[in-house]
Amino acid sequence: MTEQATTETAETGDVEQDPNSRGKLDSLLGEMLDRPEHRTQIEDQIEEIFTQHSAVMILDMSGFSRTTKDRGIVAFLLMIHQMQLLAEPCITDHNGVVVKKEADNLFCVFEDVEPAVRASREITQRLKTANVVLPKGMELYVSIGIGYGEILNIENEDIWGNEVNMASKLGEDIAELGEVLLTEDAHAQVEDPGLKFVQRSVSISGLDLNFFEVGS
Repeated sequence: MTEQATTETAETGDVEQDPNSRGKLDSLLGEMLDRPEHRTQIEDQIEEIFTQHSAVMILDMSGFSRTTKDRGIVAFLLMIHQMQLLAEPCITDHNGVVVKKEADNLFCVFEDVEPAVRASREITQRLKTANVVLPKGMELYVSIGIGYGEILNIENEDIWGNEVNMASKLGEDIAELGEVLLTEDAHAQVEDPGLKFVQRSVSISGLDLNFFEVGS
């Protein structure tokens, strides 16, 4: 457990967990199993502690199969590292937080949607500029999904929620190279008239999914 996640009192030696720590969540989930008659109250407590309304940005890097086949896994690991070096400053410059790095994905949270959109546009532009000088086959391409809504944030180390799932679906499965796609709920938060969008839809398992592509 990190130093930030614990506080030890001099008098008793007891260790107190930060309210939204992973340890606190595990403790409450264990309590739900031990005291099923209090499940509703404990569930309400979990939601009160961990729930926040945030914009979620999920970035997916493309080219894993092609690059590893042609150049090997180390080459792709290098590309992931390069992408992170270029992308992360854009995120922090817009007051975003990289919650976790999972394989070639970045999971990030922002207070609002518009900073997430601007950070995404800067990332795609930086990568486009870098690709001018990168060797053929080592170019960096990403696709990005953005959601907004109620999520569970575990100490800025993990995030859960429907808009997390939707942003992941847009960024990993639907967006093409260089595209930034917003869920309907994320798009509804945008007030800046200078940000342009194109509404699109796709049918998945017989359901129509509506979303918005960030324009140039």
